[in-house]
Amino acid sequence: MVTAAPPLSAPRPRAEAVRHLGPNWYATVMGTAIVATAGVALPVRVPGLRPLCAAFWALSLALLAALLIARALHWRHHRDQARAHLLDPATAPFYGCLAMALLAVGGGALTVGRDWIGVGAAVALDAALFTVGTAVAVTAAVVVPYLMAVHHRVAASQATPVWLLPLVAPMVSAALGPLLVPYLPAGQPRQTLLLACFALFGLSLLATFVMLPLMFGRLVTRGPLPLALTPTLFLVLGPLGQSTTAAGKFAEVAPGVLPGPDGRDAGALAVLYGVPVMGFALLWLCLAAAHVARARRQGMGFAMTWWAFTFPVGTCVTGAAALARHTGLVVFDVLACALYLVLVAAWGVVAAHTARGLLSGALLAAPRPAPSGPRRATGRTTSGAVR
Repeated sequence: MVTAAPPLSAPRPRAEAVRHLGPNWYATVMGTAIVATAGVALPVRVPGLRPLCAAFWALSLALLAALLIARALHWRHHRDQARAHLLDPATAPFYGCLAMALLAVGGGALTVGRDWIGVGAAVALDAALFTVGTAVAVTAAVVVPYLMAVHHRVAASQATPVWLLPLVAPMVSAALGPLLVPYLPAGQPRQTLLLACFALFGLSLLATFVMLPLMFGRLVTRGPLPLALTPTLFLVLGPLGQSTTAAGKFAEVAPGVLPGPDGRDAGALAVLYGVPVMGFALLWLCLAAAHVARARRQGMGFAMTWWAFTFPVGTCVTGAAALARHTGLVVFDVLACALYLVLVAAWGVVAAHTARGLLSGALLAAPRPAPSGPRRATGRTTSGAVR
């Protein structure tokens, strides 16, 4: 008697744990690295703070390495999901987080990581991450808006601050590029890098000015964001704080690099630009905090969007610290320290929730289906990692 062979079992998918690991996870790297760089930028010296900041930088470096490997596995074994992320208007903007993660870790290497790895290694690491990060930032700033216009076809009523992410990334390059200027040969190499940072500053700033009215108009005319997306209102602080930081860095590096009055006038630009922008950042901080408090009362649970409470606030810390250096006003010292306390508290809460979600497996599970209706792009569980 001949018996039929048992049916072959379907092959088990490989690297299933990273199938729903979206690019928004790079926000964990950004949020951790900014704790380090903002801490060493404070206008006061707290005993033991610098070694602690170095430890945060090392943690951000380890997170970056782990995520780069995990995302490589994601692209290798789950290309269908990776392509779906690019074509999803709720997820594609998060590719700006990859650029900012690379840039944040690179900048941290030169500001505080050098205490552990030495100046030579820090310069080499920052140069590599700055080059790659800037290339990714400019690419994302072009490709993501193109996809939104050609493939996503989003409506103005679907606007969220997440759309700012690919546009803010070049501003991070603008703010961190001046750190490398002193390590280049004098003359045209230094001038070229500094002016390239000015160009990145303008690219990001003007694109942000185009996009911000959509965000504010959407809030006023369509009402509050869905609960899970409410923390993304803090993302608006990113270009505000980062541009203030960049203007301060230009003022510190330009003398001796740019000829004549161009170098001397950069200090005036840092103050005349930074003070009004920081004023608007504080206004938006209060508005965003009010929306978050309302969302919490209505039952907003933890989501990966909570990482928006970290990096954008950190850029306001570095921006306020830059204004403190250039104005000498104690009020900016106090503002920088107060915002840093908010940043550290936010990081502790968000990191604890993220670790708990990873251990339970909830954060790497498939996203919940998006609700039907016109708010599909904003009301869904964003990027497959918001729970």
